[in-house]
Amino acid sequence: MTKKEIGKTGKSHKSASNLIKVKLVRSLIGHPAYQREVVKGLGLRKVNSEMIHKDCPEIRGMIYKVQHLVKVEAVDKK
Repeated sequence: MTKKEIGKTGKSHKSASNLIKVKLVRSLIGHPAYQREVVKGLGLRKVNSEMIHKDCPEIRGMIYKVQHLVKVEAVDKK
């Protein structure tokens, strides 16, 4: 998601879903330690690993810090 989609409130304007899937798409090699810790806090370990989280401001803030390393998409409730 881009900065515009996240917005100032930290909420996505794309979907009304309460769940989001976060996928690590770039390596952490050469990135600062705080970014590695944020990715670890999101539950991601290796490239292409995925986790599903609630769409809340805390998670959105973490995603914002490492937006260049992750891909985010909405998950449909079944």
